[in-house]
Amino acid sequence: MEKVEAKLTDVKGVAMMIECSPRHVYRMSDAGWMPRPMKIGRMSRWRIDHIDKWINDGCPKCSNYSTVL
Repeated sequence: MEKVEAKLTDVKGVAMMIECSPRHVYRMSDAGWMPRPMKIGRMSRWRIDHIDKWINDGCPKCSNYSTVL
C-alpha cells in the first residue's frame, strides 16, 4: 500500500491561494463556505489538495466539505 503525504498550509497560505485576507478565510470557513481546517493543538491547518479541489469545483458552499473528499 502506497503512503500519500498530505501537504498542509496555514491561514496565510489559504488567503494567498484565494486572494483574500486571513480573517476572511476564517469567516468563510466558520460559515461553511469553504473546507474547515484540521486542528493540530491550537493551530488551524488546511490540506492544500482539499483547497485546490474546492477551487477547481467552483468554490461550492460546503459546510463539511473536508470530510467528503
